[in-house]
Amino acid sequence: MKRFLSFLIIASFALSYTVPVLAIEDTIMGSADKSTGIVVTDQKAEKTKKQKKKATKKKSAKVVPQKNKYEYVNLEWWKGFNDEILSGYIVRAIENNKDLKMATLTIDEYYQNVKAQRANELPSIQAGFMPGYAKVFGSSAGAFALPIIANYELDLFGKNHNKTDSIKKLWEASILDERAAYISIASAVGSTYIDIVKHDALIDLQEDIVDLRKEIFEIMSISNAEGLISTSDLVKANQSYISGVTDLTDLKKERTKLLHQLAVLVGDSPNNIEEYKRIDYNSLSFSGVIPEYVSSDIVLQRPDYLKAEKLLEKAGLDVRAARKELFPTINLGGMLFFNSKYLESLFTTSNMLWGFGGGLMQPLFMGGRLMANLKAQKIAYERNLKNYEKVNLTSMQEVNDALVTVNMDREKLAKQKEIQALEKEDFAISQVKFKEGVIAKLDLNQMEENLLSVNKTVYETEFDCMVNYISYYKAVAARTDIAQNSVQG
Repeated sequence: MKRFLSFLIIASFALSYTVPVLAIEDTIMGSADKSTGIVVTDQKAEKTKKQKKKATKKKSAKVVPQKNKYEYVNLEWWKGFNDEILSGYIVRAIENNKDLKMATLTIDEYYQNVKAQRANELPSIQAGFMPGYAKVFGSSAGAFALPIIANYELDLFGKNHNKTDSIKKLWEASILDERAAYISIASAVGSTYIDIVKHDALIDLQEDIVDLRKEIFEIMSISNAEGLISTSDLVKANQSYISGVTDLTDLKKERTKLLHQLAVLVGDSPNNIEEYKRIDYNSLSFSGVIPEYVSSDIVLQRPDYLKAEKLLEKAGLDVRAARKELFPTINLGGMLFFNSKYLESLFTTSNMLWGFGGGLMQPLFMGGRLMANLKAQKIAYERNLKNYEKVNLTSMQEVNDALVTVNMDREKLAKQKEIQALEKEDFAISQVKFKEGVIAKLDLNQMEENLLSVNKTVYETEFDCMVNYISYYKAVAARTDIAQNSVQG
């Protein structure tokens, strides 16, 4: 009777243990190797085919989280602006920005996924306590059972290991996302700060323009009252004055919005913008170096390129794992079972059952699911390969665009400064003429307004050039050390 009860309990426990294992499909994505050799410059069809063959054979450099996050943003480069306030905002963003904190938490999340998947490569052991009561062929009896069951899927073909490696690639990709986030936030802080300083300059100049237009309108009002100018000219002067006031309001509104944006970037409340200091716009300059061209190796250091590479490696691993799903599954198992009618005699050798064994299961008919999964993973690999090639081309485009913009805007600024010098010279001559009584005050004011308008244009281009330097910094992923033929910024 006792042996029969033991058999029933063992059978019920075995069914509850094994049925879910057989019924649940493992949906964790597989693992594969990587490809590091897509050509940065020319990508011919033949090279692409060779690339695809090598994509699952090459070993990639392991990506690990960077403990010193400041190295992500290359703080030394930011010192080229000679502005401690700007550097301080960059540091505050690194320490407090919410997007950066989320990026770091995402790394931790993926790392736990790696640990969870790695557990599938290890044996599993379960134990339980099962009191029961049964009636079998007339008599009834109670019993206590303590089953201990071990199970291990022999990873003979490396399927589970491939899946673990695949999850690792997602973890490494999340590390690269974190690096990209730090560079992006630092660039956003720098660009926003410089835009605020630019608006400080434009607002000061616009206030001078408004004062001049107001004075011009007042002079023309007197002239109109004396019949020296027409009412139409007076109306135009008034319109010009009102337009200047409107432009000044727009500039102040835009500066306030930029201050709100800067506050959020550094992890602060927008209500505190009155506390946000910035350098005087006449003192801000860039003393760093921007190259005329850079080595193509710079593209290989960008986090988006490296992430695309990791995802391509993962796709290759997924293909491997999907192919190995077609192979037999080999399981090893063991059981130690204590069963007794009385609790005090449960742990005795006479009430102990044990055994171990193994099994091999070969999928024969799965309705085409395994082959469909394999084909889907191959398609995913092709898609990731195309994305890898696209990121390669896009990266080169962004670097080239940044360099072209920097160099062209430098030339533009140089020409505008020539015009500014001529306008200053012309205004100085007008001042002499006014002192000599050759021209009226109205003419001098108009000449001064022209000079202020030219100054606004020069300031806008000058600060835009500084933003361009930040765009270059972002395009080369803060790796400003990989450059050729550097010239003074």
